[in-house]
Amino acid sequence: MSSSQSAPSSQSGNGPTVPAVLAEHEVVDQMRTRRSEIDSALSTPSVIADPSAVRRLSRERARLSRVLSHADAVSALADDTAAAAELAAEDDSFAAEHDRLAADLARGRAELTELLIPSDPIDDEDALLEIHSGEGGEESALFAADLLRMYQHYGESLGWRLEILDAQLTDLGGYRSVTVAVRGTADRPAYGTLKFEAGVHRVQRIPVTESQGRVHTSAVGVLVMPDVDAGQVDLDPVDIRVDVFRSSGPGGQGVNTTDSAVRLTHIPTGIVVSCQNERSQLQNKEQAMRLLRANLMALAAEEAADESTRMRREQVRSVDRSARIRTYNFPENRLTDHRIGFKSHRLDEILNGRLDELEAALHADEVSRRMTAVRRENR
Repeated sequence: MSSSQSAPSSQSGNGPTVPAVLAEHEVVDQMRTRRSEIDSALSTPSVIADPSAVRRLSRERARLSRVLSHADAVSALADDTAAAAELAAEDDSFAAEHDRLAADLARGRAELTELLIPSDPIDDEDALLEIHSGEGGEESALFAADLLRMYQHYGESLGWRLEILDAQLTDLGGYRSVTVAVRGTADRPAYGTLKFEAGVHRVQRIPVTESQGRVHTSAVGVLVMPDVDAGQVDLDPVDIRVDVFRSSGPGGQGVNTTDSAVRLTHIPTGIVVSCQNERSQLQNKEQAMRLLRANLMALAAEEAADESTRMRREQVRSVDRSARIRTYNFPENRLTDHRIGFKSHRLDEILNGRLDELEAALHADEVSRRMTAVRRENR
């Protein structure tokens, strides 16, 4: 990031970074200390008066509590296993019980190791989800609408709140582009879950506009960015050009006949965002600022990532079906995620929001990669 660019601040939802070389008990102790600090902070007037700070700290506390609860269970299981070992040494009839507890302990410790692996510091944030049509014309726009419904159903099943911030509809009810704010829960943060959806989604099916029943291939691009608070990204008003224009598309007569739409250009980076769904210029500007902050945070993450990660993320911005991460094959009712080789012949269920199995597989792949990186650091 250039020196002239406003950079995200160092605040994060995960508290202090924990070096991978620390022993597990040291990491757990640090987590207990951090949870106590959060409990103290949540009772201070300055934090209570700041809803965004309360939300951010509450998310972090929930994440820490999940890990610490598992750590306590492993500790108790270790005590039970040790007691069973003593009994088995005196009476062979306790040997089977000891073996069962030892196996449970091994699994519990493996799961705890995964939970303690340093995660992306912005995983606990809410998300901004952008879906753009690409190759395939109207059929691509219609599939963009299908993907939006899929994420809406999935979010509803998790208790998330979704709000459309900006949308450009086509005559057949598809989307040239649509931007959605997703507020997650403490147990299932939105960004940490939806980040796996970023990429080019390829669809193979017979379009509604096809008269001869031929299968067509088209592509839709999905961008996922953290929906960060104003205090997490430093923005100099001097660096932002504000343009207003007349809204287009759905929204009512009041929207379409006034200059209420807002376009923001971040001069140092060239990032351009716009919003036109709200009735007032002020509301549209506030929503556009959310989009701009998210784009800047995403840019900072890309520049901090290694080259291969950055290249994968940049592919999303060019909605080329050859750069696919996933294929939705309607004739065979099959979904394939090309990053991890995941296949499912329940495409209809997945499009209705049943993404749990797929997201679990993607999460397991991420954990495996993080564990490999930690082992490499500790050699």
